[in-house]
Amino acid sequence: MTLNIRDYGWNDTFAAAKESFQHEGFVPARVLVEQKNAYRLASESGELHGELSGKLRFEALSRIDLPAVGDWVLVDARPEEGKATIHAVLPRSSFFSRKSAGTVPEQQIIASNIDTVFLVSALNRDFNLRRMERYLVMAYESGANPVFVLTKADLSEDAADKKRQVEEIAFGVPVHVVSAFEQSGIEELAPYLGAGKTVVLLGSSGAGKSTLTNVLLGAEVQVVSHVREDDDRGRHTTTHRELFPLPSGALLIDTPGMRELQLWEASESNDHGFPDIEALARTCRFNDCSHQSEPGCAVQAAIEGGELDEARFASYQKLLRELAFMERKGNKVLEKAARDKWKKVTQQHKKTKY
Repeated sequence: MTLNIRDYGWNDTFAAAKESFQHEGFVPARVLVEQKNAYRLASESGELHGELSGKLRFEALSRIDLPAVGDWVLVDARPEEGKATIHAVLPRSSFFSRKSAGTVPEQQIIASNIDTVFLVSALNRDFNLRRMERYLVMAYESGANPVFVLTKADLSEDAADKKRQVEEIAFGVPVHVVSAFEQSGIEELAPYLGAGKTVVLLGSSGAGKSTLTNVLLGAEVQVVSHVREDDDRGRHTTTHRELFPLPSGALLIDTPGMRELQLWEASESNDHGFPDIEALARTCRFNDCSHQSEPGCAVQAAIEGGELDEARFASYQKLLRELAFMERKGNKVLEKAARDKWKKVTQQHKKTKY
């Protein structure tokens, strides 16, 4: 069985990148599934089971250097065996990442070469604007275009109001309300699902990603589980990331639900997720305003005047604290500077106390 790799998103940009590697005899393939360094690939020879070459594994400095779902890789294909050896990862046009689990911060690629990120949230009791703000920051960081998809509209009596709330934090990002059960609103997603385009679904467990995947595929491919009755939260149904070709010609990547997000180096993206707060901060009297009790603080004035939601500001501060902590954790110089700072603060506190 042969495949046309352009149906999987191959284009002239990737073709030019391939030429720069000058690997004779290696052919391109796209990663459909990755599970513990075992891969399922789409190539011109059909689907193949891939494994890393010893050189690629040895030269990888971190997980970011290894293939992820959505990556284009160069392989030594053995179609008669249904196998391939992966020798290189082509440069990514975009990628979505988070901090991996563990005590040492390491960037984990969730999906790559994405055109659009569907930020999926259910319109039930698990509806959470603060979580959606964090998803939005991650989407901007990926380099792909974010789109909010509010699911389970059939279970909500105030879908229009919740859509308005999301639009208030989205600042120009498209927001669509859909119901997979009633098959309503699905047509609004068509403009993002053109031939060769790649879309990734991001959302917490129970948001309806697997159900939406099945609707877009037109087949029951992903297992769907029921949410808990007490809080409408779901269990992890999708256990791994996988790329699916859609009937429209687009490619869809479903991901396991992620409730507690560990962001990775999103400091440059903060103004995307919270442009209103950043704009206010630039008008504070002092450049180093902490937005707590300083005179002339535009942020606090906006909160007191009802122009800025205090919970949104708290979410923004939590994000900054997490990023600062990760930066200190991964940088020994900054970590020592932070400890020295708090040591001086403690010493000063003791002097004033006694």
